[in-house]
Amino acid sequence: MSKKSRKKSSKTPSGSPTATTKSAKTRASTQTRSAKTQRTPARKSAATIAKAGSHKAPSKQLKSSKSASSPAAVKSGLKSGLKSGLAEGQKAPAFRLPRDGGDVVTLADYAGRKLVLFFYPRADTPGCTREAIDFTRLAGAFVAAGTAVLGISADPLKAQEKFRDKHKLGVPLISDETHEMLEAYGAWGEKSMYGKSFLGILRTTILVGTDGKIARIWRNVRVDGHADEVLEAARSL
Repeated sequence: MSKKSRKKSSKTPSGSPTATTKSAKTRASTQTRSAKTQRTPARKSAATIAKAGSHKAPSKQLKSSKSASSPAAVKSGLKSGLKSGLAEGQKAPAFRLPRDGGDVVTLADYAGRKLVLFFYPRADTPGCTREAIDFTRLAGAFVAAGTAVLGISADPLKAQEKFRDKHKLGVPLISDETHEMLEAYGAWGEKSMYGKSFLGILRTTILVGTDGKIARIWRNVRVDGHADEVLEAARSL
């Protein structure tokens, strides 16, 4: 081999410093890319898991909410508010509630007297207005028959007083916003309108005798002529 050939081959030996340096750099670069490749999926995986977890919680809440408002749940709630089993001959349930004018009325206030309780859905609506006016028209006749008359709804006192003043009503109006008396007398329960069921006041009238027992019950009252019918029943006791 010539000197020239030996010099050329000696410049590029496989174990030369230059080759070693390049090889080390290549390995380091490869290891760095490999490490990055391994770390990146880990970060993405963690983010994906966190994201998935954040979506699962609302999903469960929505499902629970949907279940709570299901037809079965609504039906169950309606059943709990159906009218009581109050019947004629039973003792009238006691009550203590505010009336128009700020006074408090109790069943004991009418001990030994006949008492009419007419439950109406809402103050100052057409049917309720006619009913209250009819009982007012016959107020003197009820007094002559030894019978007191009270009107009851779930309206607040201010609404009751406005109702009284607007139509010059002459019977005390009781406010039962908690529905306790309404439920006790079976005047609170399931109603329907436009194909939808809901809880509300059932137009009902109760006649309590002098012995404190239920003498007559009128349910699903039709307003026209009703007050006159109740007066005749009170007179016959």
